[in-house]
Amino acid sequence: MKTLYLIRHAESEANAQDILASRQPFPLSKKGQADAAAIAAEFSKIVSLDRIVCSPLLRAQQTAAPIAKAFGIGVETDERITEQELGAFTGMTYAEIEDRPDYMHDRTQRWNWVPAGGGESYEMIAQRLEPFFSEMETQSGESILFVTHAVTMRLIRAHLEQTLPGYPVELAKNGEIWKTQFSKQGDTHVVESIFLGDSKNAVSRA
Repeated sequence: MKTLYLIRHAESEANAQDILASRQPFPLSKKGQADAAAIAAEFSKIVSLDRIVCSPLLRAQQTAAPIAKAFGIGVETDERITEQELGAFTGMTYAEIEDRPDYMHDRTQRWNWVPAGGGESYEMIAQRLEPFFSEMETQSGESILFVTHAVTMRLIRAHLEQTLPGYPVELAKNGEIWKTQFSKQGDTHVVESIFLGDSKNAVSRA
């Protein structure tokens, strides 16, 4: 059985400006950089890690960097845990999408909703995560941290808790860490939250 940790990246410039970042290369804000450093320092005192696997997006990589330094290990990149592609809505603010009838405002109804302009539905995210979980049993390392994103974590949790096509409405906060003991694909897993740094006070949207 493996111990898996999943962390949502620290606050990005997009988060600070209420922008739907999707896969754009927004960096961490100054607050996010400070939070990532604080989380790394605290996390390294309470757990051991064998590996760190990270989304390719800049905000995730910048969150992973101080953690990797604190643990003295490298960062691997996995495209499958990148954030949702929001197509035409990428880069828009929450205020700008408020009156858009083609945006799915109901968080409970996004399973089959494909954002216009080449977006990705929740079902599509779940499908790209299938092989990720199938391979988990044979992955090396007993304690692994995955650095990823809000919507992707929402679907990861649904995988772990076996609720698909249902998924949590609430999102992980910036810097929030989820921990689970992973047995195998198809089992129902218990997920617990760990709040380090200032992550408990972060605001979640989307």
